[in-house]
Amino acid sequence: LICNSSMKLKAPVQSVSLEMDRSIMDINYFGPSTLTKGILPAMISRRSGHIVLLNSIQGRLAVPFRSSYAASKHAVQAFFDCLRAEVEEYGIIVSTISHTFINNSDPPPVVEVTQKPNAVVEYIQSHLTHGVKPSALANEIVQTVNRKRKEVLLAHPIPRVALYIRSLFPPFLFAVLAAGAKDSVLAEQIQ
Repeated sequence: LICNSSMKLKAPVQSVSLEMDRSIMDINYFGPSTLTKGILPAMISRRSGHIVLLNSIQGRLAVPFRSSYAASKHAVQAFFDCLRAEVEEYGIIVSTISHTFINNSDPPPVVEVTQKPNAVVEYIQSHLTHGVKPSALANEIVQTVNRKRKEVLLAHPIPRVALYIRSLFPPFLFAVLAAGAKDSVLAEQIQ
């Protein structure tokens, strides 16, 4: 069973209605958990099966203006983490693949700069703007099932580092995220 559902929303917390919160939770959390509960008895009776959750990296690392989305992805991640431990004795494998956004389009055009760009900035921009290609995700799903991996992170180095910073130095990451949120709000007010 491969669970893949996603409803996204980018908005400040105070502007999101409870109805929208519920819709996002229905799709991103209750969809995969309900489907899994429906198929689970057959897998338990067979004493075999493999359940794969395609989840966002925001199920492990929340970013500003994505509160409802991140909350739903955290919830579904926790559900599948618990499920993994509960069904192992029945020979059922539970895998989660956490990825950055899926990029269905071609990479953005290269803009020529008159002065030499900072190498670090150039590297970050080249890795943040492209996301994960559908073919790379499809390949990872096949690899995860074949190798019976329990947890996979499909992301470029920057989000990976952010996850480690979240674990080791949370105040630092919170300050960086807050500064980014403040800059974003200011930029929108100027426009």
